[in-house]
Amino acid sequence: MAIKFSDQMIETLILEKKPLPQNYLLHVRLKDKHGHKESELDLIRSAEGGRFRLILRQSNFNTLDFSIILAVCSSASSRFFRLRRYNGKSHEHKNLIEGNTFYDFHMHTASERYQEIGRDEDSFAEPTNRYGDFQGALDCMLKDCCFELPKTTKTKGLPLFPEDLS
Repeated sequence: MAIKFSDQMIETLILEKKPLPQNYLLHVRLKDKHGHKESELDLIRSAEGGRFRLILRQSNFNTLDFSIILAVCSSASSRFFRLRRYNGKSHEHKNLIEGNTFYDFHMHTASERYQEIGRDEDSFAEPTNRYGDFQGALDCMLKDCCFELPKTTKTKGLPLFPEDLS
């Protein structure tokens, strides 16, 4: 399997500024979808073409079962490449190359090494204590991956989950 992105390109994409639209939280409210809630937000990459996608997933049955995903799609492809994925503490994870296994909150990062052996681009993960719930993982993703919050939008307190709407 050919390497789609080098580690340097992955890092460059993660560090690229990603301005969020006004009232972005209105666009990422989670909706029911086959046993979980999910939402997606596409952000156009104006200079380079293509787009980033922020994907939010939360289990209906286990609050620790969630994923916050940052993916990129080039203008020449329709396939999204997962750059980062922040998961909850709902399953055991094993890094095939390193041989370590853990059961904890964890953050996946795409890597050249895992692409070389034909695995999913974001198969490598590290445990983290930086978050302990869905909102904390989202906050970490927004900070770590250079999302820029709108300056004039009131977003504090907007609910992501449909049951929080009143």
